[in-house]
Amino acid sequence: MPTSTREPTTEPTQLRYEVADGVATITLDRPDRLNAFTPVMAAELARAAAAADADDAVRVVVVTGAGRAFCAGADLAAGPGALGDRARGGTGGGAEPGRGSVDGVPRDWGGIASLPFAALRKPVIAAVNGPAVGIGATLLLPMDVRIAAESARFGFVFVRRGITPEAASSWFLPRLVGISQAMEWVATGRVFDAAEALRGRLVSRVVPDAELLPTALGLAREIADNTSGVAVAAARQLLWSMLGEASPWDAHRAESRALAELTAGPDVAEGVAAFLAKRRPEFRAPLGDGAVAGVPRWPAPPGDVGP
Repeated sequence: MPTSTREPTTEPTQLRYEVADGVATITLDRPDRLNAFTPVMAAELARAAAAADADDAVRVVVVTGAGRAFCAGADLAAGPGALGDRARGGTGGGAEPGRGSVDGVPRDWGGIASLPFAALRKPVIAAVNGPAVGIGATLLLPMDVRIAAESARFGFVFVRRGITPEAASSWFLPRLVGISQAMEWVATGRVFDAAEALRGRLVSRVVPDAELLPTALGLAREIADNTSGVAVAAARQLLWSMLGEASPWDAHRAESRALAELTAGPDVAEGVAAFLAKRRPEFRAPLGDGAVAGVPRWPAPPGDVGP
């Protein structure tokens, strides 16, 4: 496994970023505030995602929260102005990083935090401990696998605060759980438990609290130890990209090109050799910076905070 050479260029203050054995673990780290979300945290999450994408030593990303919560939503300690600050560009208690605009208005901080995880070419596993409310819930949506502790609670509570959902969740949520379930959760804004999240397909499994991080890291290790990084990256982008295409022929076209490029590369030869020798493969093909196996990268929105 390559040694990690990329970390966020600015030392994070509201999260921890650690790389070991092919797995980057991002831990939201404001436990005294139940990891409440701020613009500073948004910028740090964007930088952490970019660093993980660029680092050949990282094969999988795990995101979790410190203490007894994943993320209890926006930090409302400043009172009613806190949500307005998020929309108009206030700092929410910290120095505001570069933000950018969309159609003449400031970009939503939730989208600044979530979209870099959508653009990642490596699988992302969310280990949801305790409350995941507001941005704590929408931040999860671009992640590939969401595992919940029995104590986890979820809530798309935005309409109860007088605002709409954010973090591109109006695109992600209906695709993940269906429009009917998405509208029930969004229109009521109620908080629901892990069992309901499982029934509604928001999470893939629920485990006892003590087993949450070992379960997430075990899945990450299975991916890191046994799969080709370029193949997983191409598959991730294919699966997400095809959610918006018109027909299976779009998938056939993209998959044919990906297969043609991957079979000409070194990882296929290694995968076959390892299978025949009944040993673990040692895949080494780098991702590089651009498209993987002809699968285009999702464009980064203007103003994204770089690594």
